[in-house]
Parts: sequence; C-alpha cells; structure tokens
Amino acid sequence: MTLANSFELSGRDGKARTGRLTTPHGVVRTPAFMPVGTAGAMKGMHWREVRDAGADIVLGNTYHLMLRPGAERIAALGGLQAFTGWNGPMLTDSGGFQVMSLAQLRKLSEHAVTFRSHIDGAKVELSPERSIEVQRLLGSDIAMQLDECVRLPAERGDVERAMQLSLRWGERSKRAFETAPPGYMLFGIAQGGDVPALRQASARGLVDTGFHGYAIGGLAVGEPQSVMLAMIEEVEPILPQDRPRYLMGVGTPEDILEAVARGVDMFDCVMPTRNGRHGMAFTRFGQINLRNARHADDPRPLDEESHWPATSGYSRAYLHHLVRSGETLGAMLLSEINIAYYQHLMQGIRDAISAGTFEDFRAQTRAAWAQGDIAAR
Repeated sequence: MTLANSFELSGRDGKARTGRLTTPHGVVRTPAFMPVGTAGAMKGMHWREVRDAGADIVLGNTYHLMLRPGAERIAALGGLQAFTGWNGPMLTDSGGFQVMSLAQLRKLSEHAVTFRSHIDGAKVELSPERSIEVQRLLGSDIAMQLDECVRLPAERGDVERAMQLSLRWGERSKRAFETAPPGYMLFGIAQGGDVPALRQASARGLVDTGFHGYAIGGLAVGEPQSVMLAMIEEVEPILPQDRPRYLMGVGTPEDILEAVARGVDMFDCVMPTRNGRHGMAFTRFGQINLRNARHADDPRPLDEESHWPATSGYSRAYLHHLVRSGETLGAMLLSEINIAYYQHLMQGIRDAISAGTFEDFRAQTRAAWAQGDIAAR
C-alpha cells in the first residue's frame, strides 16, 4: 500500500523525472503544474473545470487567506478542501513573498516580519511559527517554510543576508511543523538570488535540516531565463534524488519545459489565468493575442485538434469579439483554454519521460512554438 507523504519516481530521461507524490487528499502526478487559487478560488473557473483539465493539485496563498477570511475561520469550517469545494491535494505558500511584494510598512526582524494589511491597514505579525500554524489551520497537504525573497537584481550582501535568514527560519518552521498529523508535508525553500555559491550553501543547509521536499525560490523575479536555469543547475545536484523539487512561481511553458529538463518536478504560476483575462491564449502553436484585429474575421478555432471544448469549439473571431467587448465570458474561456493547455503540456512531458523520448518531445514542442511565432508575423 502506498502511504501518504511519499514520493516515488517511476521514470527518468536524462535529468527529467516522472513519478507520483502521494498526499492525504490524493496522488499528484509529476512533473505537475499547480494552478493558483489565490484566495481559495480560481479566477474565472469552476474547480470542476480545473479538475477536468487534468490538474491534480492547486495552490492557495497563505497571506491572502490569513487576512481574509482568516485561518481560524477556515479551520472551523472544515479546512480549505471543505471550505472551497476542491477535494484534491493543496499546497499553500508561506506568505513570505506576498508580504514582501504587497504588504505596506514592512518591518523585518530575526523573529518575524511585521506589516500592514493591504486590505484594511491592520498590523499583522508573521513569524515562521505563525506561518506554519496558519497553514496547519488551513489544512494544506503541503506547507512551505517562511522565507525572505529578494527581488533581482540585488546587492550580494542583501541576497546573502536574506538567504541566511531563510535558513534559520527554515529550521524554526521545521520545529513548528513537528506536531503536524502524519502524511502532511513541509518543503524548504532554497534562496540565494543569482549567486551560485549562495544557492549551493542554501541548498546544503536545507538538506542538513531535512524536509519532505525542496523548493527553489526567488527566481522569475526579474532575472533573465538563462540566470534562472543556471541557478537550477547549481542546486539540482545537491538536492536529494528521492524528494520532490518545486520551482516556485514559474512560469511560461518554455520555462517549465527547460526546468523539467534540469530535474524539476513541480511548478505554479498565475500566468494561465492572468493572461487569459488579458486576451492571451496559450496553445501548441505558442501564445496568441486575441486582441489583435487580424483575428476579427478568422473562423478557425485556436486548435481544431484539441480535446478541450473551448479550444476547438469557438472561432478566433468570436473569442476576439468577446475580448474586445470586455465580455466576462472571454476571460473565462481563455482561462479555461490556458489551464487546459498547461495540463496537456504536463501530460505530454510525463508521457515522453516514461517513454524515454523527452528530448524529442522537447524539440518538437519548441519547434511548434517557433513555427507559430513565424506564422503570426
């Protein structure tokens, strides 16, 4: 019998890996893309559509949920799954990134970060212990340690200070997590900005502390893709082979494809739904901007071979009309289309790794995107 809180690799092709991550609320097939349900909801989509598109796991944001409606209230209502109606695995971030990017009047100390809520200005303190407490109240299958994320580019001194603080907060997060029920998981987060030595030191420190899984944080925050991929290559050899690796906040289909090739197992990003709300569709031909006038008289669907109804069942002309008219349906359909494409991409990646044809799949996928870019010019 496979137990919760287990990770089993079933295939490798180069550094690319495929497997199964078992949680109290179900199995996650890896590599996995986690759609982001920021405040306990997927913008423009029903959970049923998210599940039908192929998602095994979704992400909730600790910062937003702790401020509204509140972790204690969600716990009293049965936890995130019961509260939201999503009956599968959930990962919650620690709240650290949102504190650094959204909160007002932040004050950082060794003990905690104190900030003003972006909602009502109330003063809130978030320590590693409180972050874990909130995530346990939410009932997430996978919790994240509290860390400090530094936007790039940044001075090396600032990057090193944040990395060392994140390591200490990781140790405190682990101690706070020790009372969690069996089967639930805690991931550590490797920081270090764009400095290879700091990335390596962070990864080694986390492994010494010991976590159920390991995330790579502080990337896709302004640095070029080449830097992001180089930092993955710095930490990948250090991280345990038998634990999942999660690249936080990433990203584009190309980012995902390249990170999988470097040994990453899990991803999340708001891009599919956010871009959908702005008229952008992700397809096997690349990204298509439905705002462009060239689509106004185009009767073709986005992809007639797609099995997702919204992708094959509506003309580009109609989607263009919805987007230009500001109709809510346009944002809903494009969000569906994008989530479905991301999940289709992940299934293709998993199948290719299992078959030992990942490099062929990678090359063919990139060629189709490039051909689509040429056709759009």
